[in-house]
Amino acid sequence: MFLPNRVPTTTNSMRTRLQLIVTARPGSRTEGILRVGHLILRCALGRSGIRALKKEGDGASPRGVFPVRNGYFRADRIYPRPSAKIVMRCLRRDDGWCDGPLDRNYNRWVRHPYNTSAERLWRKDHLYDVVIVVGYNDMPRSMGKGSAIFIHLAREREGQEGFEPTEGCIAFRERDLKRLMAYLRPGMRVRIGV
Repeated sequence: MFLPNRVPTTTNSMRTRLQLIVTARPGSRTEGILRVGHLILRCALGRSGIRALKKEGDGASPRGVFPVRNGYFRADRIYPRPSAKIVMRCLRRDDGWCDGPLDRNYNRWVRHPYNTSAERLWRKDHLYDVVIVVGYNDMPRSMGKGSAIFIHLAREREGQEGFEPTEGCIAFRERDLKRLMAYLRPGMRVRIGV
């Protein structure tokens, strides 16, 4: 009997394992839940929650499905090297990320000193000890639509349960981010609010 060539289908469980799924926690717009495979983690979201129509500086985490690009880490603070299958590069003191909407390097890595607005990736606090770049608004880039969407370390609320909101990123406790790193693979996507 002749069987035509078939393209293998992807099951729902395979799709789930290949994606980081982020949803808002019930009753909170600034805290979320991430699921990947059997792993479920609490996370911080942007101070404005999740929005489909994101703009630079609005404090929202972007709604949609985006690729996981690459990462950076502070070798002086994180040892051993994070165990991710994506490219991880040691941060340097002059690493930055352009957030100036009219600059030709908007939403790209830059080196400090930089003549336009650019966030410093080398920080005194620990938020960027590990940074995973989310491929939001990067190919193609739309000026003013938002920049520097990362997965990074969370800031705990002082004297309270939970996290401080981010400026639009997704953030985790250090132990949880280390657990998540083991799941990261080239081609993986993060699904935020959809």
